[in-house]
Amino acid sequence: DFARLHFISALHGTGVGHLFESVEEAYESATKRVSTAMLRRIMDMAQADHQPPLVRGRRVKLKYAHAGGYNPPRIVIHGNQVHDLPDSYKRYLMNYYRKALNIMGTPIKIEFREGDNPYSGRTNKMTLSQKRKLRAFTKEQKNKQ
Repeated sequence: DFARLHFISALHGTGVGHLFESVEEAYESATKRVSTAMLRRIMDMAQADHQPPLVRGRRVKLKYAHAGGYNPPRIVIHGNQVHDLPDSYKRYLMNYYRKALNIMGTPIKIEFREGDNPYSGRTNKMTLSQKRKLRAFTKEQKNKQ
C-alpha cells in the first residue's frame, strides 16, 4: 500500500536498476525529520477536512502531535478518548500524514496517548457543615423507620 511495486527477473536480470532508486527513497522517507509544529499543523488540517467521529455521544479531541522517533517515522498524538477511535479514522490519519509529508516506501507508526484523570484516587473530604447535614439526614432516616 505504501511501497512501490517492482517486477524483477533473476533469470534475465531486468528491473533491478530501478529497485535501488526506491530503496534510497524509502531510506530518505524513513529518516526524515519533521518538526512538532508541522505535525501539529497537519493534524489540525486533517481534523478540519474530516472531524473525528463521536464516541459514546462525545467528540474525540485530538490536542497535540509530536515526533516519537524515526526509522520508521513515529507520530505520537495526545487527546481525549483516543483509545476509542475507530480503526478507519486511524487509517485516515496515517494516510493523511503520509500524503502531507510525502513519505513513500516506509510505514508510519501512529501512537495515541491519553492523559490520566488528575482527580482519580482523590477522595473528597467533607466540610464540617456537610458532616452535620449528613448526621442530621441519617438521624432523620432512622426516625422514619
